[in-house]
Amino acid sequence: MFDKILIANRGEIALRILRACQEMGIKTVTVHSQADAEAKYVALSDESVCIGPAPSNLSYLNIQAIISAAEVTDSQAIHPGYGFLSENADFAERVEKSGFTFIGPNSETIRLMGDKVSAKEAMKKAGVPCVPGSDGALTSESSEILAAAQKIGYPIIIKASGGGGGRGMRVVHTEAALLNSVAMTKNEAQATFGNPVVYMEKFLENPRHIEFQILADKHKNVVHLWDRDCSLQRRHQKIIEEAPAPGVPERQKNKLASRCADACKKIGYVGAGTFEFLYENNEFYFIEMNTRLQVEHPVTESITGVDLVQEQIKAAFGEKLSFRQKDLNINGHSIECRINAEDPYNFTPSPGTISRFHFPGGPGIRVDTHAYSGYKVPSHYDSMIGKIIAYGSNRDQAIARMKIALSEIVIEGIKTNIPLHIDLMNDLAYKNGGVSIHYLENKLGIKS
Repeated sequence: MFDKILIANRGEIALRILRACQEMGIKTVTVHSQADAEAKYVALSDESVCIGPAPSNLSYLNIQAIISAAEVTDSQAIHPGYGFLSENADFAERVEKSGFTFIGPNSETIRLMGDKVSAKEAMKKAGVPCVPGSDGALTSESSEILAAAQKIGYPIIIKASGGGGGRGMRVVHTEAALLNSVAMTKNEAQATFGNPVVYMEKFLENPRHIEFQILADKHKNVVHLWDRDCSLQRRHQKIIEEAPAPGVPERQKNKLASRCADACKKIGYVGAGTFEFLYENNEFYFIEMNTRLQVEHPVTESITGVDLVQEQIKAAFGEKLSFRQKDLNINGHSIECRINAEDPYNFTPSPGTISRFHFPGGPGIRVDTHAYSGYKVPSHYDSMIGKIIAYGSNRDQAIARMKIALSEIVIEGIKTNIPLHIDLMNDLAYKNGGVSIHYLENKLGIKS
């Protein structure tokens, strides 16, 4: 096994990876910006390296600084976590060429699945159902764009091929607005992602967001760990996730999960990955694959008993999966609430010092956080400061336990979205299960 792993991330995921490494007897190196010098995971790691000032483009997105940190600390592998450089094919390639192991799929696979057009084409070939849309990237010919939209039927959505995180998308309801919308999305895509390529899909009016977790090793062994429902979102950002997805026939989910695993075999995938789908009118439609660990991975760990981070590390080292599909089972239900430093209803970030922080506890409660009393939440990064995961023998028990946990947690000195989570745990539509991706925004009266 690896002797030393460099963790190229920050926040709760850096601490999560560090703990997995400690359990496996692997030494850790954390990199950090000047703003994160006092972080808990920096103090707990075996070594740490400051890689730049607070802005992420000068630190956590600085490929050369991260590679140099791995070199000076004699690290053998680099774990990218999620966000930042985790799905950056150029970073993975630099890691590989520098003689380190990238804990994730190889750069070619990241490049294939990171481009939404090529990913969709690969999934079609693998028999994975996709949203009806244009055959590849949109051309510059107005007549072809108009004809494609007419064939698909309005409303349609224009998406940036290199997009992600809810950015680079525009919904079009009429032909009159189409060409201008395409031009605007292309410009935004170029400015944001450095890639002007866009494509077109049918815009599903009221879908759910359901995803499937897979694990693969370097020996062509692939398993799936079933599904998660991530439909409670605001501005395409997930707020609450749960596993398994309620109200969808098990046979239908199992069939698609197996198809996702087969697709991974065909593209030579290695490590942890997630297939994301929209689900409407009892049909699944592939939207993208995340070639990394997901924020919501703990709910899958809760219902399967599999440590996804440790399995990532083992797969990257070259070990075979220690289990087969028939060895895995779903037990119970799990829900995750993302705790963000922000106004609970208008989502304005709320950086500052946490004057008091009290963790919840009790049966089935897990808290993943890097925050503590006296911790200063920086203004430079994502507002998430932790996650509460509630596990129960069934969905009702998981909700009940989450409500208790939310009532116990104390965070003072900054605003958080805890009041919104409490509201949602008591929301009748959510409790019944199966709300769409637009439910939260409609409830709050905001536009995506």
